[in-house]
Amino acid sequence: MPEKYIEKILRACVYDVAVETALEPTRLLSERFANTILLKREDLQSVFSFKLRGAYNKMASLTRAQQQQGVIAASAGNHAQGVALAAKRLNIRALIVMPTTTPDIKVSSVRAMGADTVLFGDSYSDAYVHALELAEQQSLVFVHPYDDPDVIAGQGTVAMELLRQHTKPLNAIFVPVGGGGLIAGIAVYTKFVRPEVKIIGVEPDDADCLKRALAAGERVIIQQVGLFADGVAVKQVGAEPFRLAQKYVDEVITVNTDEICAAIKDIFDDTRSIAEPAGALAVAGLKKYIEREGVTGQTFIAIDSGANMNFDRLRYVAERAQVGEHKEILLAVSIPEIPGSFFKFCQLLGGRSITEFNYRYFDNVMAQVFVGISSSGLESDRQEVIQFLQQQGFGITDMTANELAKEHIRYMVGGHAPCELNEVIYSIEFPERPGALASFLSELGGRWNISLFHYRNHGAAFGKVLMGLQLPASERKTFEHCLEHSGFVYSEQTQNPAYRLFSGGMQCSE
Repeated sequence: MPEKYIEKILRACVYDVAVETALEPTRLLSERFANTILLKREDLQSVFSFKLRGAYNKMASLTRAQQQQGVIAASAGNHAQGVALAAKRLNIRALIVMPTTTPDIKVSSVRAMGADTVLFGDSYSDAYVHALELAEQQSLVFVHPYDDPDVIAGQGTVAMELLRQHTKPLNAIFVPVGGGGLIAGIAVYTKFVRPEVKIIGVEPDDADCLKRALAAGERVIIQQVGLFADGVAVKQVGAEPFRLAQKYVDEVITVNTDEICAAIKDIFDDTRSIAEPAGALAVAGLKKYIEREGVTGQTFIAIDSGANMNFDRLRYVAERAQVGEHKEILLAVSIPEIPGSFFKFCQLLGGRSITEFNYRYFDNVMAQVFVGISSSGLESDRQEVIQFLQQQGFGITDMTANELAKEHIRYMVGGHAPCELNEVIYSIEFPERPGALASFLSELGGRWNISLFHYRNHGAAFGKVLMGLQLPASERKTFEHCLEHSGFVYSEQTQNPAYRLFSGGMQCSE
């Protein structure tokens, strides 16, 4: 019965540590999309995230005997800070298990609040399992980040606030989804008080555990989740959040990395604040919903759930935001290798700006150019540009959605290999911690020649490497076994057109 949760939310003890955050109108977003769009600014909490609500409510509800035992949690960031702050206010011992990939700034923040920390494993899943083991060994109370009624009730106070702050007609609330605690709390309260308001979850398209679960009618486990929006990189939605979502969530929308980056920029343009990727999910989903439905004159609220962004990641966000806004088109263009070809190409583009141009001489017949071109922001504009250039005789390969091109190829130097190398290309994710890359190379043991290598730090918990190896077919399984033994996520990219056009040796002249 929802009444149980309504009472828990109304009685939730959160305001010893949390503040009632602003429900802030957006001028630029609202004008651009011809709807009233408001942001619930949970990034303004003292730990820059809504997570302290649920953590404190759970810990305040423990018996005195349980509090004296102490608590333990597993987290890579926001939940850890919420538990640490709650423990400090309640004078409870707290132990936080964090992945070894957690940035120093987050570890230092947790320790500064008086919590003890243990660094273990490369992912949240590793830290979670270890935390449960320590909880049993040391008789500590485990504080779950989302799959707990008291945590869900604490997060539900977000809905209690915003419905009190906005009493006018409201069409939908957009909520970021990781394990599901936030959307469960918001959905159960909102549907009880304002049942006509839609509750729409937003997930990254490579970490869509709730969307898949709702489609399947049961919780599913995602084997590999995307890590860009690390705050919601969860392999399986919580059991209790899923039960509530089945009853009270209307829809789940998925968005890609470029769309998340564009939403971070949108929030910055309107508020001059920088949301973390998970924090900007709701805005990204809201934009996608409006474009899909073609609605105007409606009122929407997006939950800006957090701002724990590493400064190093801003470069990556800025690079991807233009594509996410459909304001940059990335193309591989075949241009005749004769004087004046580039000038002719620029003339044909008219008033469009060239945002990027990468070229290296290869042969005296045809040049392969990687080019970025400004766009109006309409998806149809990209197709018009491609068709026009093809009509002018240029060979075009669209790279706008090619992850290999955006992650690696556009930054690489050297051009094509001078001859056929018989190389195999892999994209590999590895934990961004000291010594991880050297350890991986050591495990390979110099058994195969590395013919291509590109790595770029983006300030995330996991890094991405593009690697080419001169690898006989008979030894490919042995190499992939090394990757699997290291626990790295990988995919073969030898046939990716971005690699073949700009870096491969397959097209070399005799």
